[in-house]
Amino acid sequence: MKIVVLDGHTIVQDDLNWDGLKKFGQITVYDQTPYEEDVTVERIGDADVVMVSKVPMTASVMDRCPNLRYIGVTATGYNIVDVNAAKARNIIVTNVPGYGTDAVAEFVFALLLHLTRQIGVCNESVKKGDWISCKDFCYLPCNQMSLNGKYMGIIGFGQIGRRTAQLAEAFGMKLLVYTRHPKKEEESENLTFVTLEELYQKADVISLHCPLTEENYHMIDKNALERMKKTAFLINTSRGPLIDEQALAEALLKGSIQAAALDVVEQEPMSPECPLKEIDNCIITPHIAWASNECRELLIESIIKNLEAFLNGAPVHVVSK
Repeated sequence: MKIVVLDGHTIVQDDLNWDGLKKFGQITVYDQTPYEEDVTVERIGDADVVMVSKVPMTASVMDRCPNLRYIGVTATGYNIVDVNAAKARNIIVTNVPGYGTDAVAEFVFALLLHLTRQIGVCNESVKKGDWISCKDFCYLPCNQMSLNGKYMGIIGFGQIGRRTAQLAEAFGMKLLVYTRHPKKEEESENLTFVTLEELYQKADVISLHCPLTEENYHMIDKNALERMKKTAFLINTSRGPLIDEQALAEALLKGSIQAAALDVVEQEPMSPECPLKEIDNCIITPHIAWASNECRELLIESIIKNLEAFLNGAPVHVVSK
């Protein structure tokens, strides 16, 4: 059996390897693959199995790779695969849910605490000598904000959204949750299911945790941003295209909301034309919320287990149903 990994470097760098796949057959690993169909097809060739994270797997690619039997998405989100086309061609597609739940939720609060307590600004000020020249035992180079009692709006209530909610409660925050399938029995003194309109109007912090679909593309647009508090923080660790970047740039510049913190953008790697790139009140990190060492180790283990289950005739985490 031939196995091809199309974009392996992000997961496996100097500290990890793909050796666990060797027991299943011949393996070829590409660090990166450009998003060009001819290159994708050439690299897959006559392989039976492809592992992929970001390279588009279209119906045309599948037709040009007739030996393909299994597509292992090495992530939770699988919007890069045409799952309907895969199902029609009897190609099994799996993903890896849950591996980054804790890491991503923790990163939400790393971003949020950066916004509210501005540790980096304070550190830079101290390193410049501002504290040395200060007559008081402390000074405030920037505003500080506590989270206790604030409203956290969570859009999407899967594993990561739920874990984020748990951490928010630990900080004493009140939860406003929007999901397509609310369960009233889960409501409590601190958690309320609300409409998007109510969430936008009341939340002090809005955190996105939904998969990208045709329906929610650019859901955070000019109209949504205008309904938010001027003091609101917007956090996105989910998918970049959930946000209309031009609308967000304009909202940040004119003070419609206070700040944003993004671990994802619409085009990745980031385009030099990204309108958010130079905006001071927009923090951007390079899609690393999921990428703790522990999560990458777990991801490799899960990828191997998924393939093994498929080869044993009992595939798990199938998304091409």
